[in-house]
Amino acid sequence: MKKNPDVAIDDPTDFSAVERRLGVSRRTFLKFCTGIAASFGLGTNAAMAMAKAIADPMRPPVIWLHGQECTGPTESLLRSEQPSFEHLILDLISLDYHQTLDAGAGHRVEEIKREAMQKYKGKYLLVVEGAIPLAQNGIFCKIGGQTMMDATREAAEGAAAIVAFGSCASWGGVQSASPNPTGATGAPQFLKDKAVVTIPGCPPNPANFLGTVLYFVTYGKLPPIDEKGRPKWAYGRLIHENCYRRPHFDAGRFATQFGDEGHRQGWCLYKLGCKGPETYNNCPSLEYNNVGGGVWPIGVGHPCFGCSEQGTGFNKPMFSLAEVKTHTPPNVFPSISDRQNPTSSTIVAAAAVAGAAVGALLGATVATGKKLDGKQETGQSGDKGA
Repeated sequence: MKKNPDVAIDDPTDFSAVERRLGVSRRTFLKFCTGIAASFGLGTNAAMAMAKAIADPMRPPVIWLHGQECTGPTESLLRSEQPSFEHLILDLISLDYHQTLDAGAGHRVEEIKREAMQKYKGKYLLVVEGAIPLAQNGIFCKIGGQTMMDATREAAEGAAAIVAFGSCASWGGVQSASPNPTGATGAPQFLKDKAVVTIPGCPPNPANFLGTVLYFVTYGKLPPIDEKGRPKWAYGRLIHENCYRRPHFDAGRFATQFGDEGHRQGWCLYKLGCKGPETYNNCPSLEYNNVGGGVWPIGVGHPCFGCSEQGTGFNKPMFSLAEVKTHTPPNVFPSISDRQNPTSSTIVAAAAVAGAAVGALLGATVATGKKLDGKQETGQSGDKGA
């Protein structure tokens, strides 16, 4: 097959250049692309398209702004493994401006940012990390003499796409918690006339950001999003739906105190305030940052805080009961000790409750049957009278 010098890869089976550049085998590279495509619900054709896009030496430029935040999203991204951060910024994107990672400093860095924004107008990806304070014309966050309000508005004008990375950038995060003296808000709320993809979390899972960027690199657009701007592939389901403690929830097995028998046995943390039933994220599937071993809040025995869900994290008390989006468990289950060591009294009591329930059900059925028979008889007699 004749090579096209303007295209990095003509033959989709030839990834020798990628192997040299990324330092990974062809098998590992394609496996990674297939996994990313599968997470989007896409097939092998999409995986190959992603592989070709990554292999293309032309990398999309990125302008990365920081507002009110703790830099947690960047810190988590620095520790990502698939791909590693150095592969991301050296092989997948061109990180032209990042206030935490820039080698330079001062006014020259700000000049480089504006030069890149002018040169790549309409082509660069804008990433916003941190909340944007609006109170008193934005004086609570300034970079190089410019408020975060003005910096965000200026960068958004020429961006091909905008990503809000982290809960602070997505909807205000902890900075927007009551009484919110700085008027902190998220990028979507500030840039009301722009489409903003949100990757909430405190900090967010880097895989959700990387997958979104790879989709952008491949297709030149951002992935399908929900009504809150979140990628559906990552935030389409409640944590509760995929949680490996969910069977305990359905069976009525709950930890009621930290360190009790249920807690030690890995039972559901709903009664300890777990917000998984009202929080949308893929934490149970990915855990955190490829560490493995159950490394995420619920995996280590702590209730979900709901950090990625607006109106939950930093708003509701940590140990208050969640608003269950599916169904709320009943409160009549036996205690942990009764379930572990049922005595004759508890068995008798359970049988009595069950018997009473069955008796009530039978009684209601008989009563209903009599009413229906009465109506039927009345109707028949009426017909005869007519």
